Amino acid sequence: MTPEQLKGFRDRIDALDDQIIPLLVERSKVVQEVGQHKHKVGAAVFRPEREVDILDRMCAANQRLGGPLPDISISRIWLEIISACRALERVMRVSYLGPAGTYSELAVRQLFGHRVEGLPCATTDEALRAAETGTVDAVLLPIENSIEGSVGRSLDLLFATDLLISSEIAIPIHHCLLSKESELSAIRQVCAHPQALAQCRSWLAQHLPGIPQVPMASNGEAAAHAARTPGVAAIAGQTAATAHQLGVLAERIEDDPSNRTRFAALGRFAPEPCGTDQTSLILSVPNRAGAMLALLEPLARHGVSMRRFESRPARNRGGESWEYLFYVDLVGHHKDAPVAAALEEIKGIAAFYKFLGSYPLFDRLTSSDIA
Repeated sequence: MTPEQLKGFRDRIDALDDQIIPLLVERSKVVQEVGQHKHKVGAAVFRPEREVDILDRMCAANQRLGGPLPDISISRIWLEIISACRALERVMRVSYLGPAGTYSELAVRQLFGHRVEGLPCATTDEALRAAETGTVDAVLLPIENSIEGSVGRSLDLLFATDLLISSEIAIPIHHCLLSKESELSAIRQVCAHPQALAQCRSWLAQHLPGIPQVPMASNGEAAAHAARTPGVAAIAGQTAATAHQLGVLAERIEDDPSNRTRFAALGRFAPEPCGTDQTSLILSVPNRAGAMLALLEPLARHGVSMRRFESRPARNRGGESWEYLFYVDLVGHHKDAPVAAALEEIKGIAAFYKFLGSYPLFDRLTSSDIA
């Protein structure tokens, strides 16, 4: 390609960019007008069902036009546009398990974009309290890992809180071994969140046999510890390496390359149906024969599918020993006629019933290439 040909291509790109900016300016001004109306009526700034609809439409348009960009790229570009425009109404505050560099922080950026104010907290309990007291607009909790299963403390918090789940995202988890040391032979201790240690069990046994493994409250805390302690390595993501100025001794050390974690955002707003919804419940059954079958039968009769059904010992309920709660995820929104009919029947059958929310799944933002 000659310099003249390259300049011709660059001139075409510049001309297209010059067309995009006026449209972004016009879009942002419309959003400001909407924000003024929302402020008057006290409407929520974050409308996840609307954001999912936008992402779906943009991806469909990209496919219709034969665009070479993959859907995940289109989704992330538009999420950042949405995030920047949302901040013109008001910058959202979101609490999460800190400190800097945790996967929870990464999930915040993947779900809300970069124009939000994150509040890192020492524990998930503290992060939840920030949302319950109105210090932040939402809290992001890790709910389930594809290898190690549910995060027990988060399930207990879902039972105790009156906040509703407003959205969910699942992100790939790619662990790195981080340290100030430059060689594996210098490592005398490995620290991480217990789930991260479990997710890298085989790699650690092969490459660092006999090295003590120390569980910590979060991978971000582990990275901070490694940054100030000689001979210590942390298991965490690339964001933690950058945040704590650590070297990467090894990448993708998770035992399962399809390792993923689900995160749920909780707040005081309830999304409307958008077509890609999930409804979450906590249930218990009376102690009698056939009670579980009776609880599930309305779902089958009304054609409502389950995505998840998990039991967990009931805590702090003052009931009998070996009493269990069942955490259930259903396909659909509680305002959908089949779901509404099934839930109405289940309320009359269950010994305990708690509605956790109906909310959209941000599937468009899920990709295996998240670092």
